Amino acid sequence: MVAFTTAFPAPVGKDPAVFSLLRPDAPTPGLSSDDAVRGAVREVLRHGGYKPTGRGKPASEYLLRAVSESALSSINVAVDACNVVSFHSGLPISVVDLGLVKAPLRVALAAEGTTYVFNASGQTIDVAGLVCLFDADGACANPVKDSQRTKTSAQTTQTLSVVWGAKALSGRAAKAAAWYRELLHAAGATTEPVVTN
Repeated sequence: MVAFTTAFPAPVGKDPAVFSLLRPDAPTPGLSSDDAVRGAVREVLRHGGYKPTGRGKPASEYLLRAVSESALSSINVAVDACNVVSFHSGLPISVVDLGLVKAPLRVALAAEGTTYVFNASGQTIDVAGLVCLFDADGACANPVKDSQRTKTSAQTTQTLSVVWGAKALSGRAAKAAAWYRELLHAAGATTEPVVTN
């Protein structure tokens, strides 16, 4: 796992140059997803007993299908950069609005019965046994779906990104995070690494 914070010079907007990279033939720093990557990511999600199938599959797998069907539109540069790097690296990535989370933050397996709303329609996800980012109010992000309560909006000026890696994919999360930060820097943002245990 690799994490970093991002500060934007103004409330986050769109950057067509970043969104244009959300296609299979886009140039990348040597990152591409395959069955071995997908298998390693699923094994990480199974660690605590979670079943990464159906609607509960890793976010990076959802992106593969969404991009192939041209089903995604630009949201903002914070989310678009996240999606670009996740799509090409095969690693799920979370991005939350730092102004909406409450300290302290920690990463842990979610206990039985842990759920949260993940979209504006009020749909919930059961995250029991899944590695999650927690704030003072509970689970707010994971490799499958991030919480609606901490998602970015047109008012976002600072974010926290978590690239969910796997030991079997040594160095991949760091490489993905480095590219992710480069894309954000090119869009005018500044980033700072977060030390994780």
